[in-house]
Amino acid sequence: MRAGIYARMSTADQHTEQQVQELRRYVEARGWTVAREYVDQVSGAKEHRPALGAMLTDAKRRRIDVVCVWRLDRLGRNLKHLITLIDDLHAVGVAFLSLNEGIDCTTPAGKLQLHVLGELAEFERGRIRERVVAGLARVRSKGQRLGRPEKVVPEAVLAPVRGLPVREAARRLGLSRATAHRSQRAQPDPSGWVSGVRGLPRFAGSTRVRAGRRAIRR
Repeated sequence: MRAGIYARMSTADQHTEQQVQELRRYVEARGWTVAREYVDQVSGAKEHRPALGAMLTDAKRRRIDVVCVWRLDRLGRNLKHLITLIDDLHAVGVAFLSLNEGIDCTTPAGKLQLHVLGELAEFERGRIRERVVAGLARVRSKGQRLGRPEKVVPEAVLAPVRGLPVREAARRLGLSRATAHRSQRAQPDPSGWVSGVRGLPRFAGSTRVRAGRRAIRR
């Protein structure tokens, strides 16, 4: 059986040699062959890990038959990420083994342990979802608005761009088109003039505005 050894340390001044040596001895004792060693010197919280990506690529191409790690936290950022990675390996027919926890998915007992881990991950997701729902309900009960607060643009800032198309007004003010449009609608021009069809000023509520808009829709 071809084994891929994965080891990781968070910083460059730490060493993975202990992990790799123990895994080599274990693989040799099982009568397997070390196909390749994958070593990352990066924090486990990082989403991009070059050696991990290379290992997953080799697994998909069936260059290895089993992935061996020294400890579970060397592989996954959290329980959910760990289960996802192991599921990906299982989907392409590659087994998983964690030396310190004694999880060996090449055996029925190891597969049972993995199933228990999956249930724990599902339980964790459910608890997080419950806390989020409860927090949102508490905020709504207090009459508070959910989401980011709307940006309020003073009339003094809007005045120079009155009569311009929304796109141009947003560019000049350094705002998104949605914010510029919402601000213009919330604060009508005191003179009664609004941005018209294709940026031409039209008096608010006039027949010419309605006719121009119908023409554009057609």
